Amino acid sequence: MINTRMFPGYILAMIFTGLAFAPVVQAKHQLPDFTDLVKESSAAVVNISTTQKVKTGMPQLPEGLEIPDLPEGSPFGELFKYFFDQEPGNHGYHDAMSLGSGFIISPDGYILTNYHVVSNADEIIVRLNDRRELRAEVVGSDKRSDVALVKIDATDLPVVKIGSSANLEVGEWVLAIGSPFGFDYSATVGIVSAKGRSLPSENYVPFIQTDVAINPGNSGGPLFNQDGEVVGMNSQIYSRTGGYMGLSFAIPIEVAMDVADQLKTSGHVSRGWLGVLIQDITKELAESFGMSQPHGALVAKVLPDSPAKAAGIRVGDVIVSFNGNAIQESASLPPIVGSTKVGKDIPVGIIRDRKQIELKVTLGELPEEASTPTSAKSVVEKTSRLGVSVADLTDDQKQELELDGGVLVQRVVEGAASKAGIGKGDVILSINNETVKNAKQFEKLVDALPAGKSVAVLVQREGNPTFLAIKVPDAD
Repeated sequence: MINTRMFPGYILAMIFTGLAFAPVVQAKHQLPDFTDLVKESSAAVVNISTTQKVKTGMPQLPEGLEIPDLPEGSPFGELFKYFFDQEPGNHGYHDAMSLGSGFIISPDGYILTNYHVVSNADEIIVRLNDRRELRAEVVGSDKRSDVALVKIDATDLPVVKIGSSANLEVGEWVLAIGSPFGFDYSATVGIVSAKGRSLPSENYVPFIQTDVAINPGNSGGPLFNQDGEVVGMNSQIYSRTGGYMGLSFAIPIEVAMDVADQLKTSGHVSRGWLGVLIQDITKELAESFGMSQPHGALVAKVLPDSPAKAAGIRVGDVIVSFNGNAIQESASLPPIVGSTKVGKDIPVGIIRDRKQIELKVTLGELPEEASTPTSAKSVVEKTSRLGVSVADLTDDQKQELELDGGVLVQRVVEGAASKAGIGKGDVILSINNETVKNAKQFEKLVDALPAGKSVAVLVQREGNPTFLAIKVPDAD
């Protein structure tokens, strides 16, 4: 404790002023300094510009016809020139330019960038830190992960240090270097906002979410940790305006490097395939399955001739572990499955009939995306206590939808079904874990439902199956 009698007033003022500012000065020194990182790493970051021939949409004169010789200044002459006077050899095309970023991963010229940066490009030019511009060739690309590997003819190039995204923690500082809007070697910083994000456009990449300012042109550039190691590749932004809004997403470097290695060695990417369609478990669905709390991935459909089908996985099973990894949310399952070696026998923990069991699954290779069947068409109506009218499916509808049974929802009135989210055109496949075969059997199943309880209803909508929880009303 300070004895105020021992010091004059101005000295006391200086002491207390210093004490007041001490935490501020200390906090300032705790902020990260990225200057050395930028100096050491920016040389391995490149600017990528592409050119693509795009149709102009302008009509062309039939072969053998020419623009008529009209008086100079004639409005018709200007009209003909605007629509038909193309440069020789263009034939209704123009050059579309785009910009992106990338980073060098080997001294002999291999560069990582995004698939969407170089997709369909007729020419790719890589500009290095020393201002050299070199033509690049695509070694391989993978649309699912949005990763591409390109190569330039050069040697002794600077390379980035590859790190690990597994060690990243939410709140940790990260830095991006790229070419937003064509401004080369721009550095922006922020923190890791979340890990393992699943986006609607891609289920096989557990994205790193950051608040680092990422804008058009940053795509394909590296995301660094404070040790100067690349932990991700900047790929997407969430924006309503096209510009930065605080939600940026990066591909984990482990995913990008695995894709690059496969593209380099085999020219294509192989991913593990289980063959199920899954969804999250809500509180109401967890109650209907007898679970104390929501967790795991609920199987809404098992694809025919799939590894899951061969292993005995059923619709209504809840996958709670895969190869020793606990599955808390459905979004965490596809990246784990996709990164697992094809042909490997994997233990899968599931909850079935309120009991946990383990199955062995031999993973297959993820096939190309299949087309989605269209929804069924209306036939004759029937009614139920849930406030929904249903009808049998015709043989043609079953074939079109690739279904063996189920009933078509014709009409939904106010009641339990509408509150659960069931809509006209849905196909009800099961209710309370009982397969629905036809409308008559559906009515019997509904009549036997326990009043006041939540039960799971499996519906197919526009080709996609999903479970809904429905609160059964009291019997009339």
